[in-house]
Amino acid sequence: MSRAPRAVPSHARRKRVFKAAKGFYGRRKNTITVANAAVDRSMQHNYIGRKLKKRNFRALWIQRINAACREHGLTYSRFISGLLKAGIAIDRKVLADLAVKEPAAFKALVDQVGVEA
Repeated sequence: MSRAPRAVPSHARRKRVFKAAKGFYGRRKNTITVANAAVDRSMQHNYIGRKLKKRNFRALWIQRINAACREHGLTYSRFISGLLKAGIAIDRKVLADLAVKEPAAFKALVDQVGVEA
């Protein structure tokens, strides 16, 4: 049986790992065994970070909406409850953007909620 050369796939695999480990410190960037472990761990952190990012942004939007509501004498929970009762379907990202960039439009929403509640 003939011998199958395996240099090309193994070099490609190592090249891919070292490219992902670029910028790492010490042996993590240039020793395949250590780089493999470091890259695997970094990919796990990447995956977790993508989920955390969504949580963090939602928390930020809620804080911004709450601060804007309190300027108009309303709490966040009462404001959101009023929006639901009024049948106004705007997500928190847009509400936070309105609160920061368009205070007049946000005030109009607060007034509408105040009338409904």
